[in-house]
Amino acid sequence: MSQIFNIALSQYGVTETIGSQHNPTVLSYFHDIGHTWITTDETAWCSAFINWVALKANVVRSNKLTARSWLIVGSKVEKPELNDIVVFWREKRFSWKGHVALFVGYSEDKKFIYALGGNQNNQVNIKKYPAYRLLGFRRLPTINS
Repeated sequence: MSQIFNIALSQYGVTETIGSQHNPTVLSYFHDIGHTWITTDETAWCSAFINWVALKANVVRSNKLTARSWLIVGSKVEKPELNDIVVFWREKRFSWKGHVALFVGYSEDKKFIYALGGNQNNQVNIKKYPAYRLLGFRRLPTINS
């Protein structure tokens, strides 16, 4: 099993730089996955972060900067575990907008899902999301070299 979660956790606390400067670590997430034209850490980076983590973990990835692109990567999972991807809708259920992160766990009452991801309040952290915003869980297979 890949160490997706541990790789993501190693980045905990990486934060956008406020103002005209940009955090080189956030920019490296984009550049390392091939999106070298991105020059600002204000660009939505949740999917870039998960793609970067997947690259480092040698698992399949979406290669796209949209969160919902993860809904067709890997296999659908009904009972998520650590290392699984979680995708949420943002603003409206059927809009193109979303958020992607790694599943951490449910709240005791199952009303919230805790997720480790990038661009969560402009940083890598663990945050809770309302469970009603869930679009799906995905499991990423290792890439055979």
